[in-house]
Amino acid sequence: MKSDSIKKGVQRAPHRSLLRACGLKDNDFEKPFIGIANSFTDIVPGHIHLRELVEFVKEGIIAAGGIPFEFDTMAICDGIAMNHEGMKYSLPSREIIAATVESMAKGHSFDGLVLIPSCDKIVPGMIMGASRVNIPTIVMTGGPMAPGNYKGKNADLITVYEAVGELSAGKITEKEVEEIERCACPGAGSCSGLFTANTMACVTETLGLSLPHCATTHAEDEENNEMAFKTGKRIVEMVEEDLKISDILTQESFNNAIAIDMALGGSSNTALHIPALASEVECVDVDLELFDKISRDVPHIALISPAGEDTMMDLHKAGGIPGVLKTLKDKIDVNQMTVTGKTIAENIKEVEDVNEDVIRPLDNPVHEDGGIAILKGNIAPNGSVVKKGAVAEDLMYLKGPAKVFTSEEDVTKAIFNHEIDEGDIIVIVYEGPKGGPGMREMLNPTSAIAGMGIKNVGLITDGRFSGGTRGPCIGHISPEAMADGPIGAIEDGDIIEIDINNRSINVDLTDDEIASRLAKKKHPKHDIDGWLAIYQKLVSSADKGAILR
Repeated sequence: MKSDSIKKGVQRAPHRSLLRACGLKDNDFEKPFIGIANSFTDIVPGHIHLRELVEFVKEGIIAAGGIPFEFDTMAICDGIAMNHEGMKYSLPSREIIAATVESMAKGHSFDGLVLIPSCDKIVPGMIMGASRVNIPTIVMTGGPMAPGNYKGKNADLITVYEAVGELSAGKITEKEVEEIERCACPGAGSCSGLFTANTMACVTETLGLSLPHCATTHAEDEENNEMAFKTGKRIVEMVEEDLKISDILTQESFNNAIAIDMALGGSSNTALHIPALASEVECVDVDLELFDKISRDVPHIALISPAGEDTMMDLHKAGGIPGVLKTLKDKIDVNQMTVTGKTIAENIKEVEDVNEDVIRPLDNPVHEDGGIAILKGNIAPNGSVVKKGAVAEDLMYLKGPAKVFTSEEDVTKAIFNHEIDEGDIIVIVYEGPKGGPGMREMLNPTSAIAGMGIKNVGLITDGRFSGGTRGPCIGHISPEAMADGPIGAIEDGDIIEIDINNRSINVDLTDDEIASRLAKKKHPKHDIDGWLAIYQKLVSSADKGAILR
C-alpha cells in the first residue's frame, strides 16, 4: 500500500508514534489509509450539513476495513460573494482547493481519497488535486437544496435576485421581496436549480467519479446518508482493486461529461471547469472547439431552472443522471469505467422508469442542439460562451449599439438608475481572469435586467456569469481586455451583432480600426496584493480554463 511509506519498518517508528497519538492501534497499521477531503463550513448553505454527512462516509470506510482521516478545504459561497470584492476570490479559490487536496494526499501517503464537495469551485478544485495524486478516488457531492415555495410556485436563489430587479421596476413591493427572501433557500444543500454547483455534480457522476444518483440525491434526505455510507465502503474496495482516478478519467469520459452538460443545459462555467480538469489528466484534450462539436450533436432535453420550471428534485424523481445517460446512450460512450467497478452501460442496464416530461426523449428535445453554444467573431477570436438553453427564441439574434462599462459595479448602478435602453448591448470589460482579477460572476446585472423586464438587451463580457443566469448573456470572451483582446477596443455606440444560432459575435469595426484603438488603450491599474497578485500573474485565458501556468 502507498501508506506503507509512513507506517512500515523500524525507520517509520517515529511516524507510527505520531499516528498512535491520533488513536491508531496495532492492527490499524495493516489497513488502507483513506483521506477524506471535507469542505464543511458554517457560512455556505451547500456545506453546512457536511460535518454530519462525513460521519456516514467514515462508518462505511471502517465497515469495509479502512482507516479514515478527515481534513478540510476552503469553500466560498458565490451567492454571498456576489457583486462585491469577494467574488474576485471565488474562481481563484479553485486553485487553492486543488493544491490543498494534492498537498494533503502527498504529504500523508493516503491509499485512497473520498472528496466531499458541494458548491461551484470546490467540486472541480478537489478533482483537480486528486488527479495530480492519481490514487483511487471517489466523490460524494453534498446534494442539492430542496426548492423553496412562494405562492405555490418553486423559488430559489435566482428568484430572490430577480425580485430585486422587479422591485426597482415597481412590479412588486419591498414586503414581497422580503417574503421571497425568507422562503427561497429553505435549508442545506447547493441551490436547487441547475446552477454551477449542481451542474458540476452531474458532470462528476457522468465522468464516473460518483455512485449512480449521487448528483441529484438531496442534501437533507435520509437517502443521502445511505449514499455516503456506500461511498465510504466503496473507496476501500477501489483501493483493493487498484482502481485509480486515471483509469476513469479518459478522453471519452470527458466527452460524455460535456454531452450531459449539453443535454441538461447546464452552467456556462463548465466551459472553465471541464477544461481545467482535463488539463490535469494525461492524453486528454478538451477545448472550446470540443464543446462546440458536441453541442451541435447532442440535443437539449431538460428544462431545469433557470431555463425552466423544473428543479433538481424533479430531475431526481425523473430518473436522475442514470435516466439521462440511458436517454443519451446512443450519443455517448457507455463503455467507460466508473467508481462502481462497472461501466456506464452496466450501471444503467436496469434503468427503465424515466419521466419523459422532465427528461425528454431524443426525438422530442427542448432544442435540437445543446444547452451551451460557443460563439466566435472579431470580438472573440478565441471564443466565448452562452447558456443557449436559457435564451428565449426571440433573443437569439440581437443587433444594437454598445454601452461600455469597465466594472460590474458601474453597469449594475446604470441598470438600477434606468440608464439602459431596449436594444442596447451592454459591454463589460476588464472583468476577465487577469483583468478582474478573478473573473467575477455577474449575477446582479443579469438578474436585474430579467427582473425589471428590459427587453432585447444583450450583455457581453470577458468576465463570467452565474449558472443561474438566463438570457442573451455572453461571457468568457477571449482574449480578455487586459490581454489586449478586441473586446477592449469597443466604444459606446459601436454596433454589435450577436447571432447565437449561427455561433457568431461581431462588432462593426475593421481589423485595422480595432488594432488602432487597442494601440492607444491604457489598461486600468488595480491596487492588488496578496494571493490575487500572484493569481493575476499566473492565470491563463478563459478559453484555457483560467488555470494557473
